[in-house]
Amino acid sequence: MSSNPSPDTDFTPVLLVGVDFGLPHFDAKLQELGLLAQTAGLKPVARLTCKRKAPDAALFVGSGKAGEIQTLAQMHGAKEVLFDQALSPAQQRNLERHLQMPVNDRTLLILEIFAQRARSHEGKLQVELARLQYLSTRLVRRWSHLERQRGGIGTRGGPGETQIELDRRMIGEAIKRTRERLVKVKRQRATQRRQRERRDTFNISLVGYTNAGKSTLFNALVKARAYAADQLFATLDTTTRQLYLGEAVGSVSLSDTVGFIRDLPHGLVDAFQATLQEAVDADLLLHVVDAANPGYPEQIAQVQLVLAEIGAAEIPQLLVFNKFDAMPAETRPARLQDMYELDGRQVPRIFVSARQGEGIPALRELLAHMVQEAAARDMTPGETAELPGPPG
Repeated sequence: MSSNPSPDTDFTPVLLVGVDFGLPHFDAKLQELGLLAQTAGLKPVARLTCKRKAPDAALFVGSGKAGEIQTLAQMHGAKEVLFDQALSPAQQRNLERHLQMPVNDRTLLILEIFAQRARSHEGKLQVELARLQYLSTRLVRRWSHLERQRGGIGTRGGPGETQIELDRRMIGEAIKRTRERLVKVKRQRATQRRQRERRDTFNISLVGYTNAGKSTLFNALVKARAYAADQLFATLDTTTRQLYLGEAVGSVSLSDTVGFIRDLPHGLVDAFQATLQEAVDADLLLHVVDAANPGYPEQIAQVQLVLAEIGAAEIPQLLVFNKFDAMPAETRPARLQDMYELDGRQVPRIFVSARQGEGIPALRELLAHMVQEAAARDMTPGETAELPGPPG
């Protein structure tokens, strides 16, 4: 599938299904799942939501609702069913047998998008590792050949070794090889970070929910040409540039990182540890928020969860409420700079429009002030602050 198909391309029609288990972040309109599907080259043709106290062990939604899904899929010509929640391998297999069509979940969809978007050697390795980890739990699906035994002279498996055992061993070996290659990449990135540390460079990392406008803000600040688009996971590979903040401060290092999302698969968090390491090693996090999205408080909370998971929760943050120009007039703030309570602490906040350039000069001034404050805190008594000079 192409992530950027032409208008004449036939999208695979899919039925979206969401199950409300009473969790506060349930997306009743399945808007985010729909965006993910479109980003992966699929076309949502119908949506269905239902409520349950707990997942059905066999069919996740129960046999009655599964029958309703089948009828709706046939009515709208859907060729695949996509669940907003993660399915167990057994649930996925049972649903495919019941519905007589492919069934996938949010986790696989995110993996598919990551596989389409990864460009760097590191990014491709990270996606491959996460994909292998996901597949290792789903060897038993529709394929009856996995249940046949292999053995005897000339076969790769030992006598009596089933095909599924052989496949599992092969995937295990592939996971091991991919991890070893990623270790080498991490060493190279660590060397690059040590070189920056020796130059006493102040490091700033952009973080935020996917599609909050991080790459657009990155381009506005450093005049770069990083890929930016109004879609989920437009950026996967970390990009780092020098950001000049005036004669008093000089240059700092600014990195654009992968966006976060609700229910980001743990395998991806683990696999992208090297990429997210830029956030862990930062001196300041620019937490970019889509101010025009009514659900931004939940998105902020999801970003905070991932930051805690990767060990970056205690790094100082500056909240950048982006897309100020898209906010309804009645919700626009009277002041474009204030303080915001984040996990029980007050952090500075600024409203900008990265696309229009509104608020960018004020953001530069605020960043310069925060870098100077950080340098002053790090000084020992009697020491004079030495900030990086202008480029060139």
